[in-house]
Amino acid sequence: MTNNSLLLEIRNLKLDFGAGDGAVRAVDGVSLSIREGETLCLVGESGCGKSVTALSIARLVPTPPASYPAGEILLQGRDILRMSKTELRDIRGGVVSYIFQEPSTSLNPVFRVRSQIMESLKLHRPEAATDDEIVRLLKLVGIPAPESRMRDYPHQLSGGMQQRVMISMALASQPKLLVADEPTTALDVTIQAQIIDLLRDLKQRLGMAMLLITHNLGIVGDIADRLAVMYAGQIVELAPANELLSRPLHPYTQALMHSVPKLSGQAKRLTAIPGSVPNLGAFPSGCRFHPRCPKARFDCPERPPELLEVLPGRWVRCHYWDAALPEPHQALNPNNPALIQARQASGN
Repeated sequence: MTNNSLLLEIRNLKLDFGAGDGAVRAVDGVSLSIREGETLCLVGESGCGKSVTALSIARLVPTPPASYPAGEILLQGRDILRMSKTELRDIRGGVVSYIFQEPSTSLNPVFRVRSQIMESLKLHRPEAATDDEIVRLLKLVGIPAPESRMRDYPHQLSGGMQQRVMISMALASQPKLLVADEPTTALDVTIQAQIIDLLRDLKQRLGMAMLLITHNLGIVGDIADRLAVMYAGQIVELAPANELLSRPLHPYTQALMHSVPKLSGQAKRLTAIPGSVPNLGAFPSGCRFHPRCPKARFDCPERPPELLEVLPGRWVRCHYWDAALPEPHQALNPNNPALIQARQASGN
């Protein structure tokens, strides 16, 4: 992890959709920080609040229907939630750039690649708004024959090439923080590896910080400095990447790790997490993971756990993070579906 100065600090962020009695909370008390040159990966299943948290960094979530009842988003020491529209215009792209999911839907189909990159250059670096700079950016992200490719329309490019164009657009403004939201979605495995390698190389060459959002723990090991695991609008585990991947402490993180295919050793059936992420406005009481957790005890639905530093630099939101799977007579909920599945798998 880098020792550079703090670039981004999110403090107790809460985000609601709707108003009054109909409001539902999508992000509930999230706190994160990113230092200059650091890569933080935010991991979790679809629907847990990762993308909404990331979009909030530049206040890209429309308000209304969204609102921020509490929290701060400090970018270079300035609170994003208190900025005017003019100030936000300078932040978006100029300080924080985004690579969105599904490049085929993020690129404008009626404009050539050149026009779309040129728009970003004119807005944030007008002195560099030239064809030579566009060619340089396309070369930077590994696009062959950039002089001809910049005259193509998005539909003339493969999915991997479209994603590289998206990355070049994000880099055109020379941002301090690059937010990559599921950058490998809808790409085949080979192209996924190429995009991750490209992001790692660009981060090292350009010295920018990165927030990488994904649901796949299998792609983050070589790129992340720290990992944050999110579930049902809350951070449930936060740790240096190598420590978390070698010894996950939260039951949810352990379940995500068990669902990642392994290339070495004897092939085994993947362990699925029973159930699904709860809907907004229907979060369980107490620990939000307890209906799916193999370690859940009778008091888990009653006591909401806090995110605590249980080891130096390791934060976990679980009362029983250090407990092995207990026997059925040890105060476990016998009707827990995850526990029933674990017993069936072990033959007990």
